[in-house]
Amino acid sequence: MSDTSKHLQPPQHQDRQPGLESEMTPRPRSAMENWRAAGKLTGRTALVSGGDSGIGRAVAIGFAKEGADVVILHKEEPQDAEDTRARIEAEGRRCEVIAGDIGDAAFCRDAVARAAQILGGRIDILVNNAAEQHPCKDFAEIPDAQVERTFRTNILGMMWLTKAALPHMPKGGSIINTTSITAYQGSAELIDYASTKGAIVGFTRSLAKAIWEDRRIRVNAVAPGPIWTPLIPASFDEERTAQHGASTTIGRAGQPDEVAPAYLFLAAEQDSSYFTGQVLHPNGGTVVNA
Repeated sequence: MSDTSKHLQPPQHQDRQPGLESEMTPRPRSAMENWRAAGKLTGRTALVSGGDSGIGRAVAIGFAKEGADVVILHKEEPQDAEDTRARIEAEGRRCEVIAGDIGDAAFCRDAVARAAQILGGRIDILVNNAAEQHPCKDFAEIPDAQVERTFRTNILGMMWLTKAALPHMPKGGSIINTTSITAYQGSAELIDYASTKGAIVGFTRSLAKAIWEDRRIRVNAVAPGPIWTPLIPASFDEERTAQHGASTTIGRAGQPDEVAPAYLFLAAEQDSSYFTGQVLHPNGGTVVNA
């Protein structure tokens, strides 16, 4: 049992989801400030959902540092999104921001079409990262509307974005999906969320088999453990937020900058050309056997 008298972060809570990185104390490390780029994505293009903050933000900035132009999708966090755009443009790369709800199939189709146009007609890398979660201690009390909402955002939106993006993706492209350690360990308070994350593992493995022969596009996933992102104070109470990550082997929550390199590895064909249908596990030391 963790020592609840020791706060890893100051107690805090946000009353809206998705949360705001700009309101977190301390702010997550999500700008890839210490990343040493090697031009591995020069001339490439990327679409990142949930790219305004947290893991998505670090990934988008990391892609830009490696030479890619990026379009980020976000729901309703203009301050975080514009800050991310500014950081990408500071790297000399193009960045456009599209706001909307990926739980809406029509938005997914329209957003991908706009992104492809912005990026010169093609999308080399698709990162399906946007997600939401809503804790509920009693499974019998989970609202039907919440379950449907979580599935629409976390897995249906992912499928809709991918279906729309595939016609714009050339051979050598990479699709990277964000799943979670909860897909493997389960979560008593996040049953609907964990279920969507398990579905993402199945989607990743199945799509990898379905599209390789004809399209030569690799499909992989990343399953982060407890990471310090806006989703945490937006999901849990002050004390639970303060203890986030305490049970890991390393003893703290990870930072987005510590997760993004997994996405950069999977995006760069020269590094990960023999990876498809796989899941990487940046989780602070938890052994996952699945």
